[in-house]
Amino acid sequence: MLLKFVIFSLIFKTQSMKNIGIWLDKEKAHLVTLTEESEKFETIVSEIEVFRPHGGSGTKSAKWGPQDVVQDSRYLEREKHQYKTYFKDLAKIIKTADAIALFGPAETAAKFKKELDENYPSLAAKVKSVTKVDSMTKNQIRKLVREFFGKPA
Repeated sequence: MLLKFVIFSLIFKTQSMKNIGIWLDKEKAHLVTLTEESEKFETIVSEIEVFRPHGGSGTKSAKWGPQDVVQDSRYLEREKHQYKTYFKDLAKIIKTADAIALFGPAETAAKFKKELDENYPSLAAKVKSVTKVDSMTKNQIRKLVREFFGKPA
């Protein structure tokens, strides 16, 4: 029995914890991967389009100005599919994490958590926090993730 415990302890100690902190917004995600031996920083760029309505009726002298017809529903549907693809790519990258922390300045982190809850429940269970933070530099993101997981600089 003692031999089994020693073997289990040795195996458990050789497997290092992998904590991932993700700062994300609509344009990109910065991932900081912390293990006992190393720290890795990578950036994933999303392919979500920025919606800028343009065009017009060509009647500048209209009483209420130019009347634009914007296809919001088409844009919103396309954006929803682009978010799905973005989140799917992120989920593939973080699938081996032991603990995950999500940070971001807008609602993107909350949307990602919702996607994990709905389609990746095993990953959603590893999410320890979803926190709104302002835009940050790469070094600030690294520091935030290190402090969250209690790893010294």
